[in-house]
This record gives sequence, C-alpha cells and structure tokens, in this order.
Amino acid sequence: MRPIKSTLLIALTLIAFSCKANTSEAQQTESSSDSLSINWMTFEEAVAKAEKEPKNIFIDFYTHWCGWCKVMDKQTFTDPNVIRLMNKYFYAVKFNAESKDPVTFKGKEYGFVAQGRNGYHELAASIMQGQMSYPTFVFLTPDIQIITPISGFVKPEDFEPIVNFLGQDLYKGPNGGNWEAYKASYQRGQK
Repeated sequence: MRPIKSTLLIALTLIAFSCKANTSEAQQTESSSDSLSINWMTFEEAVAKAEKEPKNIFIDFYTHWCGWCKVMDKQTFTDPNVIRLMNKYFYAVKFNAESKDPVTFKGKEYGFVAQGRNGYHELAASIMQGQMSYPTFVFLTPDIQIITPISGFVKPEDFEPIVNFLGQDLYKGPNGGNWEAYKASYQRGQK
C-alpha cells in the first residue's frame, strides 16, 4: 500500500505544480498585453512613431533633483490603470529638462543652456513655453501641437481620468468636451 500512496501523493503534487505553472503563464501572457510598465521612449522615437502611426504624445519633464518627480514615478506611473491607458493612447517620453544631450527636431538642434545652478534644455523650455517647473507633463497631438500642460504631482486616481479624456481626444467634443462632467462620471479602471 505504501508505494501506491507515495505514487499518488507525488502525482497530485506534480499536478498541483503543473496547474500553478499554467495559471502563472496565462497570467503573464494576459498582463504582458497590458504591460507592467509604461513604454517610455525618447522624444525622437515618439515623433518618428507618431509620423508613421499617429498617436498622441505625452512628455514627462523631470529633473534628477525633483522630489515630486520621483513620487510620480513611484506612485502614479506604476498604477496599473495609468499604465494601461498611457500605453494605449500615447507615445510616452521621459525627458530630463536639464539634459546636456542635443535633440534635433524639425531641422533645428536644441541643446543645453547653462544658467544658474543647473541650466535647462532648450527643447524643454520651448515645449513648456518657458514655464520651467517640475514635474510638468505636456500632452501633444501626433503633429506636435500642445493639447495642454499639467504641472505638479498628480495622484493616480486623479491622473487616470485625465489620461483617458485626453487620450481619446474627448476634449475635441462638442463645446470643447466637458471635462468637469466627464471627471464627475469617471470610474477607476474605465476602458
């Protein structure tokens, strides 16, 4: 009897591990379609992709010393609903507004300007229209027209409806879209 019990126990254990592995693989496949993080790219990559496959562009202007930028990274940009909507509706760019790396856009080279303690990147200053505060998020159309900038830390539950509203171009609706009505009726996780 002992060998049968041992064999049965081993078989049940193997089946349990097999089921767990299959469930885990299914969950990984399902979650990989939504992605576990925002698909960040460079500004140049986002512009090139938007030219080929039009989609709005989102730019997170940050600096290495900005505390609220780090809080956005830890709280808002790791939220599963925010990630899903950002990847669905935007080419997302993280741009260090004090970067010393030159960027060529529309035939013009933008670079670093030394000023004060840190200086700034000319492209950041141009897109942010000289309002250099961090974090600042700028939503752009595929042809690089500013939809709106938003400055400061935004909680995930407040950021999600903004991303959904702008990502679906609902701001273009009748009367410019009714943000207040949309925000009031929005439910987290809405698709």
